Formats: sequence, C-alpha cells, structure tokens
Amino acid sequence: MNSPNAAPELSVVVPVKDEQDNVRPLIDEIVAALRDRVPFEIVYVDDGSKDGTPAALEAARAEVPELRIVRHERNSGQSAGVRTGVKFARSPLVATLDGDGQNDPADIPKLLAAYRAADPTDNVKLVGGQRLKRQDTAAKRWASRGANRLRAWLLKDDTRDTGCGLKLFERQAFLDLPYFDHLHRFLPALFKRDGHSIRLVDVSHRPRTRGASKYGVMDRALVSIRDLMGVMWLMKRRRLPGQVREL
Repeated sequence: MNSPNAAPELSVVVPVKDEQDNVRPLIDEIVAALRDRVPFEIVYVDDGSKDGTPAALEAARAEVPELRIVRHERNSGQSAGVRTGVKFARSPLVATLDGDGQNDPADIPKLLAAYRAADPTDNVKLVGGQRLKRQDTAAKRWASRGANRLRAWLLKDDTRDTGCGLKLFERQAFLDLPYFDHLHRFLPALFKRDGHSIRLVDVSHRPRTRGASKYGVMDRALVSIRDLMGVMWLMKRRRLPGQVREL
C-alpha cells in the first residue's frame, strides 16, 4: 500500500458522469492492477453527475486510501474532466481511462512498461492504447473505423485508434497543449505537433455491462468533423524553436 504522504509515481485520472454502478468495480480493478507495483493515486473527476455517483465515490474513498475526488459544479464534457484531473494530479506521470469499465486497468502496467523502456533521447511523452476487438455496437465500430481512417489520413498521426481512453503521458507535456473541447480524441497528433514522440500499445476492450453510453453515433461524427478541421489548423500554425537554452 502507498504511504499516504509519499508523492505517487503515477496518477490515474478517471472522468465520470452518472456511472454509479461502475465506480467501485473499476476502482477495485485499478487497485488490483497497481498496488504493490508502483506508488499511485486515483483521481476521479465527477463531471456533474445527477445519479448516485458522488455517494459511490465517497463510500469508496472511506476504504481506498489512494482515491481522491474532484467534482465539477456543471457538466463540462470528457476533455474538461481529463484536464481537471491532470491539473489536480500530484505525479508527473498520468494514466487515463474511461469510467464506463470498458478499458481494462490491467493494461496500465503495459503502458507504463513501454514508457520506461523508451530511450530518453527519443523524447517519448505519450503512450497510447489501441483497442483490439472492440466490444461496441456495429454502428459505433463502423463510424469509428471511418473517422479513424479520415483522421489518420489528414493528421498523419500514425495511430489507428486515437479514441481509446487508455493513455499514459507526462503531465506537463499534456498541460502545455492548447485546450479545447474533445481534446482527448486528438492527443497523439497534438503531442507530435509539439515535437514529442509517442508509442502505441495494443490493449483489450470490454463490453459495457453497467450504465448507459453518453454518446450517440451521429452527433459524435458531426462534432468530430468540426474538431478535425480545428486540429488541422493548429497543426499548420505550430512553429517549433528547436533546442532552447539559457545563455
């Protein structure tokens, strides 16, 4: 178990909205995956839930010393939840995963191992999960496949599944990115925009067994097209200064 006063090596950030039935099972899985492996904390960001999510989090905190809770007064979306969690994180290294239970916390050590294995000269700041055998509806898989192909073609981010919620990155590099709603769907491209390298790791994906999805197929597709145009503009407007040193 972590020392309560020790700075964690890893912060696990989980944004949630109305996921009361998924809270405790997922927290227990994160603890099982990381306790006695790495000093860690879990930062749950409750994005204005209207169900029993706050009560479920409070009950879990009484038994899980690694758990911290942050709450948005108003629902602000997944990207806002991720950014809030990263800002509150105490570790320079952050892992994120979705709060619906479809990402498997047992894959976090794989991302951490890939990050640690990278040569420091490679400047790896992000390790992204790529889902194998997605356990979503046929309509979601079809829409995601098309969106991923279009995004990869336009942004050249070399990532087949940028929408996977399971990622590991350096906290400061994330906070240096330009913030906008739906930022979390474009992290590989944005990290590359800032001159960083990324690594990709195949991870598992599980069907949702509790709660309901917060996203529809068509509304997500329409928003993604608008966001994609904005990210293309950001990519073109970035000018890197090369090595920076004080004289």
